[in-house]
Amino acid sequence: MKRVTVLLMLCIAFFYSCEKDDFCTKNPVTPMLVLRFYDTDARNTLKNAKYLSVWADGKDTLSGYQSVTKDSIAIPLNSLASETIYHFKINTLEGDIANNLIETFTIQYTPEHEFVSRSCGYRIIFNEVTFNTDNTWVQDFTPFTLTTIDNQTAAHVKIYH
Repeated sequence: MKRVTVLLMLCIAFFYSCEKDDFCTKNPVTPMLVLRFYDTDARNTLKNAKYLSVWADGKDTLSGYQSVTKDSIAIPLNSLASETIYHFKINTLEGDIANNLIETFTIQYTPEHEFVSRSCGYRIIFNEVTFNTDNTWVQDFTPFTLTTIDNQTAAHVKIYH
């Protein structure tokens, strides 16, 4: 009887000492900056940026954004800095170097680490976001400032060209 009690106590102690497996189910994605391109003359009409290439200052062209035609893009921000500079190149004809137009788009922000859970870790949200451009082929953009970027479900900036 004493052996059964000791064995039962060891089994109970064993099962209660096991930790639950932690799985990240919240998808704590650090949001990307979402840009939509619009026609400058018909401001509610989407307009493709033809043969668009996108690269960060001092980096290679982003994969997926090399000589593509799109009306919206999602680009990452550098969470280790307070500023990210992107260059957007459009071209009226593929391979025609004479028609390349390069826009410099500067994004300044304050990154904030947000704890999601022990299994998911942290994600970064971007506060006090401001935008600036050299207006080469971009005629206008809105807004000039954002309070925060904490998701990527909708466009953050409308670019008119």
